[in-house]
Parts: sequence; C-alpha cells; structure tokens
Amino acid sequence: VRVAALWAACSDTICVPEGGNLEVDLVAGKGNIDTAARSRFDAWRSALPVPLDRQGQYTITGKRIDIAIPYPATAGVKKVWFFPATENLFRYAAPQSARKTGDWLVIGGEVNNAFDGRIDGLLRFGDAQGLEVRAMPGDVPAGGDVVTVLGGDVTPDVGVTFGWILGFSILGGLLLNLMPCVFPILGLKALSLAKMGGDKWAARTDALAYTGGVMLSVLALGGIMLALRAAGQEVGWAFQLQDPKIVLLLLLLMVAVTANLAGLFEISSVGAGDALTRKDGWAGSFWTGVLAAVVATPCTGPFMAAAMGAALLLPVAQALLLFAGLGFGLALPFLVIAYVPAARALLPKPGPWLGTFRKAMAVPMGLTALALLWLLWRLMGEVGLVVGGLAASALLVGITIMVREKGKAEVARAKHYLALASVIFGMGIIAIGRLPATNTDSRPDMLQSEAFTLARLDDYRAANRKVFVYFTADWCVTCKINEVAAIDREETAKAFDKGGIVTLKGDFTRRDPAIARFLAKHGRSGVPLYLYYPAGGEPLILPQILTVDTLTSLGK
Repeated sequence: VRVAALWAACSDTICVPEGGNLEVDLVAGKGNIDTAARSRFDAWRSALPVPLDRQGQYTITGKRIDIAIPYPATAGVKKVWFFPATENLFRYAAPQSARKTGDWLVIGGEVNNAFDGRIDGLLRFGDAQGLEVRAMPGDVPAGGDVVTVLGGDVTPDVGVTFGWILGFSILGGLLLNLMPCVFPILGLKALSLAKMGGDKWAARTDALAYTGGVMLSVLALGGIMLALRAAGQEVGWAFQLQDPKIVLLLLLLMVAVTANLAGLFEISSVGAGDALTRKDGWAGSFWTGVLAAVVATPCTGPFMAAAMGAALLLPVAQALLLFAGLGFGLALPFLVIAYVPAARALLPKPGPWLGTFRKAMAVPMGLTALALLWLLWRLMGEVGLVVGGLAASALLVGITIMVREKGKAEVARAKHYLALASVIFGMGIIAIGRLPATNTDSRPDMLQSEAFTLARLDDYRAANRKVFVYFTADWCVTCKINEVAAIDREETAKAFDKGGIVTLKGDFTRRDPAIARFLAKHGRSGVPLYLYYPAGGEPLILPQILTVDTLTSLGK
C-alpha cells in the first residue's frame, strides 16, 4: 500500500506545506491480526472525526459569521474550535467565540469575503474529539450560554510587526524606571552621577558600563527563563523571586549595601558582595546595572507586558533581542545624561551634601531588604523569617566588628560571625529546599476572592456570571500598590456586590504552572494581569495601573 501524503506543519504565525511518500508491504496470509496491532489500529481509528448526521446553518453579517451546529442540549461541551476546510473564507488568526442554545452549538468568527455556498469544516471539542461539519445558509438561533473556546480567551495579536514589538520592549524598559521597585537602584545611580560633577568622559564610561550590566543581566535572566520553559517548566518573568533560596541571597546582599550606604563600613574594609556595586569606575557601574536588572524584574510595566509575552512565542534569537531591548530601555536615561550635554549640565556639583545624600539612600535600600525578609516569610512562613533574620543579623554584627578592628581577637571574632552567617545561610538553603510553601496571607479580602482555577472560571462563565480575575504576587510592587489603592477598597467591594461581580485571585508568588500557562495564553510572561469577563461577552484586559473608578465602573 503506497500513499502520497500532503500536510501543513503550523506554528502560531505560519504554516509550511510538507509531504512525503508512505508505504507498507502486506504479505498474503490467513488474515489473522495480532491483538496488539488491532488495539493500536482501533485507537487511531477512534480518534478520527465523526461525520455529523445533520447539516448546520450559518449567517454572515459584514465580517462576522455565526455557524449553528446541531449538538444535543444534554451533552456537555467545552474547549471548542472550528477548523474550516473551505478555503479563503475564514480569517484564521481571528478569535472565535462559542455559545450553547438548545440543541445548537453556535461558533462565531470572522470572514475575509462574502460567501453563500456550502461550508465544510471540522469542529474540535473536549479532549481532542472531532466532528465533520457541513453548513448551508440559514437562520442561527440567538442567546445561549457561553462555551469556552480552545486556548481559553486568547485574542491573537495580529498585524503587529517585530519592529513594533521591539519598540514596545525598549519603551517598556524606559517606563520601568518610573516603577517603585527600581527607585532604590536609581538612587545609587544618582549618587554616582553626582560624584562626577558633569565630567563628560566619566559620565560616558559610567553609563556604558551600567548599560552593559543591565543588558547582560536581563539577557541572562531571559535566556534562563526560555531554557526552563523549553525544558517543560511553566515559569514567567521574575521567576527567580519565586525561589526562597535566591530571595535569601538577595536579602544578605541588600543588607550589605544598606550598611555601606549608611557609613557602617567602607569598601577597603570588607570584601562583601556589596563591593561589586560600590567600586569606583566602570566595574562598580557594571555591577550596579546587574543589580538594577535583578531588582527591576518583579515589575511589569506598560508596553513591557506585551513585549515579554511575545518573547515566549518567538524564536530564541528574536526573543533574546526583545530582552536586550528591555535592558537598553532601562538604561536609556543614563545614556541620555552621558551623551547629551544639556542633560549632563543639570547634574549638581560635588560637595559635602553627597555624604548626607548617601546616608539618605540607605533608607530605600533598607526598606528593600525588609521587603525581601517579608517575602521570605510569605514564601516559607516563620522558618523563612527566622533564617533570614538570623543570617542578616550575623552578617551585620560580623561587618561591624571587622571594620572596627583593634586587634587580632576582634578580627577573629568578626570572622566567626561571618562564618556563622554563612552557616545559617547554608542551613536555611537546606531547610527552605525541603519545606513546602506556606500561605501567610492574613490581609482582609474586601472582595471575598476565590482562588483562581480555570475550571472555576469556566463554571462562572457557563452560568453567565460577571467575573473579575486578577493575578498578583508578593514580590510584585505594582500588584501590591494596585491592591491597596483600588482592589481592596470598600467602594470597589460595594460596586462589585451591586453589579453581581465575582472575583477570582491567582497568586503567582510561588511557581504555579497553571497560572503561568494562563498568563502566556494572554500574551503575558508575568504579573500583574487584570481581566473582566462580562456576562456572556468577551473578556476585557484592564490597565496595569488600576484606580477605584476603573473597577467601580465595571459594576454599573
């Protein structure tokens, strides 16, 4: 038996025609079939789509097409999609919708041209089941209950070129400088720039080194994320802050940086990790850029979300270029200062005020350290709080004694404290690696949110309910500001109660493959993400910076 086969191999953006010649030699015999071979054949045959015994009906209004497919009212259905066999009719990349009304399943989509002939296609539903469908012009029933389509509620972003996406990446990195999580690092850069006093070559060397540190760090984080996803792990942007071991390491680094800025020690005294960011010249600027990228990753600002979501779908080379664009945008303000004389002229002259400013910058860095300790507690409960607190305290005591050394005994004692901090850190790494995640969220929930699951969302949509879905994480500063300023407010709760809106909350503090997949389907690689599902309608993606008015208007 010989077959000349043709097929299409498709990705999200392109289909490539392929083909081949297949053959099998059958030997004449008694006709006996091996039991294993029969089972294998039956399994493949059962996967073939079944021809529908009744004809469907469709209507086309402008660019909109609705196809009513006969489907028993008593039979459950979800995850549907219509693959048209009639060529040059459908706009294949357009989103589809589905609803169930009586003994009909109505699939909605978009067409390229007017049409009045027979439409052939394949209805995919459930766990990869299929029906062969034929439809002719006719009446399509109205109303019905919403049915989920394949891939959730994805609206493919078509018509946007890679150049635009790269521009979004650079702009997103630029706007990231305005996000609260980056403020402490901007303070470090402001301190280093002020020391230069407008010197052109010093400013340019500093800016280029800082840019290199930012871009290499973002590329490394992006590359690791892509590698983990390629290995089958569902991770998103800021994945490293979902690991308590990395959070503990960053906590100790921030404690050292805070101590240095506060004047507790100078670089010549201690060879701690903080030395990397406080060195003079290009080396210090480079490591400050690395630190800026690591600290900035919890934030997902405007424009950045779309670019990072696209990076998950593009080839590796293009994805890494988007990450490089993000780093370039983050460093862009300092490049402008370095290469634009008018901007550099605005820098203040060095003076005694620098010492006061340096100590003032210890405050936001100290708050960052406290935030990391709090995050460790949120990730691991009391164990994380105790381990982080002891390791940070031992590190501070060891540094204090070492910089105030008066003899060999004091130096030896300081080394003991530093060794103790290392031991506590090591024991903490072991304990954290073995303990499960702990939910320590005691904050009152004004909206009485339910934990997000895709099944729960499908249930509410099938029941024609209005749903507000939001995804947050304890390491996401933007998320927490939105929750305090707009979500967990009495006005919002009253508006939602009046409008009959239910709330689902997805906590991405720890790695959650289901949430990572859902974010990716909506073109996001990280949080926050806010969605509103009107009753029976298409979902609306809300802005990343929320206000009370934005949310209360949903209940009207």
